[in-house]
Amino acid sequence: MIVSDHWLTSLKESLKEKLFFGNEPNPELIAIITVYFVQGILGLARLAISFFLKDDLALSPAEVAALSGIAALPWVTKPLLGFLSDSLPLFGYRRRPYLILSGIFGAASWLALATVVNNAWTAIAAILLTSLSVAISDVIVDSLVVERARKESLAQSGSLQSLCWGSSALGGIITAYLSGWLLEQFSNQTVFAITATFPLIVCGVAWLIAEQPVEKVSPEKDEDKDDRQKPNLGVKQQIKQLWRAISQKTILLPTIFIFIWQATPSADSALFFFTTNELGFQPEFLGRVRLVTSIASLVGVWLFQRFLKNVPFRVIFGWSTVIASVLGMTMLLLVTHTNRTLGIDDHWFSLGDSLILTVMGQIAFMPVLVLAARLCPEGVEATLFALLMSVNNLGGLLSHETGALLTHWLGVTESNFDNLWLLVLLANLSTLLPLPLLGFLPAGDPQQEARKSLPMAEIYEHHSLGSQTEESFLPDVLPDLATTRTAKERDSLHQHE
Repeated sequence: MIVSDHWLTSLKESLKEKLFFGNEPNPELIAIITVYFVQGILGLARLAISFFLKDDLALSPAEVAALSGIAALPWVTKPLLGFLSDSLPLFGYRRRPYLILSGIFGAASWLALATVVNNAWTAIAAILLTSLSVAISDVIVDSLVVERARKESLAQSGSLQSLCWGSSALGGIITAYLSGWLLEQFSNQTVFAITATFPLIVCGVAWLIAEQPVEKVSPEKDEDKDDRQKPNLGVKQQIKQLWRAISQKTILLPTIFIFIWQATPSADSALFFFTTNELGFQPEFLGRVRLVTSIASLVGVWLFQRFLKNVPFRVIFGWSTVIASVLGMTMLLLVTHTNRTLGIDDHWFSLGDSLILTVMGQIAFMPVLVLAARLCPEGVEATLFALLMSVNNLGGLLSHETGALLTHWLGVTESNFDNLWLLVLLANLSTLLPLPLLGFLPAGDPQQEARKSLPMAEIYEHHSLGSQTEESFLPDVLPDLATTRTAKERDSLHQHE
């Protein structure tokens, strides 16, 4: 019996370390990773959205790129969503009701795409609502993870974030191939209808959140309460704390770098049209590409967790940016058909290129989340982290819009790809523009550097968390096919852009 108990204890600890990256499994953690898992399986509709915009609505590459930017707007408003969650409890709770609301929004928007959407304007509205749905749930779980991460050490700071991203990547793997195969069997609308059931899972797991009703108590009593029982901060106090945090150079300068890093032009939409209209890639093959890149995303998470989570931010950003830019140039071989001259089939070239670039992109993007989560004042954790990530997403929005302008100016259309090589070249070279600003990033632990300037009362031990970016929910304008910013993807490209 003693041996049996010891064996069970050892098994439990082993599962905790290997399956949950050292995090204690409990109902709330299960709820958090389930929300990210749902964000991953929403990728089932990524290809359907892309083909719906291209074929059913007959939009041009520039129009699809512009729409992708518009669809990212809810992700730019994440600070407002976080502020609402922190300051305006619904039915006495700050987290559960918002998760339930996000699930309802998601189910309704996907159902609308499956039934009534038949033009560009209604498509924009529905896609905006799908993005809003995921953005709300993302803000909520971000705040929950930051609260949990307060007790982590720097050495553990990548564990919770890696677990969350890994959960989402797993969801992406499960639905990756199906996203293409289903389009070979059914219509876009049928895929949308199936996807409409997934957000309802978020509604269900919301009840697993360990949250006490918000109560107004005196400062003396408030001292004795734990974080979940404390009342939300007043609006003025939240704004004051938020301003005090973002006015510090240790937060402001890295934020500027991340914005510029994300805002460089993207050629994704033009490449999607090229691979489908020019190269003739079918949905089933694009599903295979999504499967490969979903697995590659997990590999990127594992590599970061295993070898790179303690590498200085300047080093990992610098080298990953240079390597990703160089590798991104390999797309020139595909768009000029040079790969055929070299005897490499278009399909195999695309698969290999996508795999390598996804791993690099994921490794490059993971530090963004770790960096952003290192300092989040208690009581406004959702708002501050959402603000930092919204700047990141605003950069992604500008990336799509500037990419749309370049696509239009270079005359790249659904049938004319003469200047696509130039678009790809400019997009890849532009990713090197932030390198002179690497000095904006902290040389060491940003939390330690911040202690030099922030009042001790405002220093909290917040660490990494998992977070989705807007690109995960935008149309899959480039079905994970060799993009230099797959990190900006997740979905980066995800999810319904």
